[in-house]
Amino acid sequence: MMTNLSKQVKAMRKQYGLTQEDLSAKAGVGLRFVRDLEQGKSTLRMDKVNCILNLFGSELGIVPQQKGGDKS
Repeated sequence: MMTNLSKQVKAMRKQYGLTQEDLSAKAGVGLRFVRDLEQGKSTLRMDKVNCILNLFGSELGIVPQQKGGDKS
């Protein structure tokens, strides 16, 4: 299932003209990890995600939920 994160990473990779192989080499992560990330795998190591996002000037962070998303 494609997630916002997976869509964003794939879009940034294409914007910079990188293949999945290029991205994995530049970020220092395995090709399988890049593929898992872009396919929306639900469990990923945050440090490795940040290795990729850092190439694009971004990082994972805590974002407050919108009030409409409160399920309590």
